[in-house]
Amino acid sequence: MIPEIGYFALVLAMALSLLLCIFPLWGAHTGNLRLMRAAPSLAVGQCVFVLFSFAILIYITLTDDFTVAYVAHHSSSTLPWYYKVTSTWGGHEGAILLWLVMQSSWTALVALMSRSIPWVLRARVLGVLGFLGVGFMLYTLWMSSPFERLLPYYPVEGRDLNPLLQDPGMIIHPPLLYMGYVGLSVSFSFAIAALLTGKLDNTWAKWSRPWTMVAWGFLTLGITIGSWWAYSELGWGGWWFWDPVENASLMPWLVATALLHSLAVTEKRGVFKSWTVLLAITAFSLCLLGTFIVRSGIIVSVHAFATDPDRGLYILLFLAVVVGGSLALYAARVSQVKSEGRYQFFSREVALWINNIFLVVATLVVFLGTLLPMIHKELGLGSISIGVPFFNQMFAILVVPFALLLGIAPMLRWKQNKLSVLVKKWLVILVATLVISAAWLFGSFDNVTPLTFVATALAVWIVLATAVDFAQKVSAQESLTEGLKRLGLSYWAMVSGHIGIAFVIAGVTLTSAYSVERSVRMQPGDTATLNEYVYRFEGVKEIVGPNYSGHAGVVTVLKNNEQVTQLHAEKRLYTIGMQFMTEAAIDDGFFRDLYLALGEQFEGGAWSLRIYHKPYVRWMWLGGLLIAFAGFIVLADKRYRRNAAPNNKQEVQQ
Repeated sequence: MIPEIGYFALVLAMALSLLLCIFPLWGAHTGNLRLMRAAPSLAVGQCVFVLFSFAILIYITLTDDFTVAYVAHHSSSTLPWYYKVTSTWGGHEGAILLWLVMQSSWTALVALMSRSIPWVLRARVLGVLGFLGVGFMLYTLWMSSPFERLLPYYPVEGRDLNPLLQDPGMIIHPPLLYMGYVGLSVSFSFAIAALLTGKLDNTWAKWSRPWTMVAWGFLTLGITIGSWWAYSELGWGGWWFWDPVENASLMPWLVATALLHSLAVTEKRGVFKSWTVLLAITAFSLCLLGTFIVRSGIIVSVHAFATDPDRGLYILLFLAVVVGGSLALYAARVSQVKSEGRYQFFSREVALWINNIFLVVATLVVFLGTLLPMIHKELGLGSISIGVPFFNQMFAILVVPFALLLGIAPMLRWKQNKLSVLVKKWLVILVATLVISAAWLFGSFDNVTPLTFVATALAVWIVLATAVDFAQKVSAQESLTEGLKRLGLSYWAMVSGHIGIAFVIAGVTLTSAYSVERSVRMQPGDTATLNEYVYRFEGVKEIVGPNYSGHAGVVTVLKNNEQVTQLHAEKRLYTIGMQFMTEAAIDDGFFRDLYLALGEQFEGGAWSLRIYHKPYVRWMWLGGLLIAFAGFIVLADKRYRRNAAPNNKQEVQQ
């Protein structure tokens, strides 16, 4: 009876979402304030029922109710409780319900925290969010319900959660990624509401910007933790494989990054209005495309767990409706969009616009590299492969001008600048960049290639240019305290994001260029040397977990005859599904990782081991955290908190 209550709660949420889709949009069209004022209550109501439904799914999973097909297929009685909770989004149906949780939560937050927005725009934003909720709730109730029963015949034990997902990273990675995915629907809804209203002035960009930044921050966190999960869990020693599912999350992130910069220009200068609206539509459309890629079964990936083409067809049709409808509305209203500000070629506006061009081109590269092999195969033209070298080469080309502009743009003023003054400053920074990069690389590594030097210099360039710009802005005031006070939170967000990009560039470059590995066959007592570290194999010990058994290889790591650490690399057998998994052992550090994976056992007690030395690999994830932090800084901005305060006078006038 309890699973049926969860399903019925979704039905009620669907009804409220349908009303949320109809009432406020019709009220805004006819000027009926009563219908518009119903929107917040409907938004909160549908959120309550979706959360209740998700709580039911968690409850039946924790209580091992194997009469429910989803629980039987994705959980087991021996699974630890925290992975039972994880299993509620470890399969297709549960993941879609998690999407609904995020969708309804974002909708309720918009309803509660946008009380200063005029009712006409507010109602249309919530109406568009209601439409998106209807689409996914219909999909869940019709094709992807996690509450389907197996009665009268059901198993006494579940199939267990996919061992790849039994990792701490997967407890937080999907919710964060979905928070970012679904959060971009708010930016999309603001853009569509502005088009419907016909008022694409600076104010809609100001209202949309904080929501976009927070969603972008969550998406950044989700991608960063997903990369860390792949590195620590898959046992290959890699952190990004240009997998189609990885690319599916990267594409909306690239466009959302361009959208953030474009929103800033639209809010402050009143330009790039049509460009900003198009980016908002594209960012969320790519989120839906990513959902189609992951959930349609058209790809084979360690990240993709759905294989039902019918479900993929529904998402594809929904994607066509959303994208087609929004682009048709954009085409109908774009002639009314006029930029207000004026600027010269050598200005911050142009620098940001050029950077956005590079981000969009990068998105097109990922889009074509990901979808072209699929389309080629579906058309019966045979299989083609677009692999890692293609993506690496294209991004190596694009990152050079992009990174250069990251250092240049913050120093530029709006409207116009004097080139002669800035060129002298940039030359000084360039010389310092070359000196520091050369000292760093040649002092740390024996072999420095031109490509490695250029990429590292780009990271140093961004840091130095940001530091010079910061020092100049602070020194322009009477005191350090006054200078720091005058720097707005948006500036600190820019600093955090740009420094984060520098760390990512440096980490990717150095770990790609200087990572080394060895595959060795070792008996207990044998040693192997990699760089300045000596690895002594102590032997194996048996391990027993709640739902697995196996062996752990014990390796003592020494440097200069002193013990650095002891690593325990595991080989697990998950007993229910009889699946083997490798659990790598990692000794992490700020400047290097020691990475060990246990392989197969040979006759005579020997084992194969893979040993990796990875310099600066942690810098990538540190950079990702800094970038994500930039998205959350905006939450402390008083300007946006004032936007959430109610304006009774305005409501009366409406």
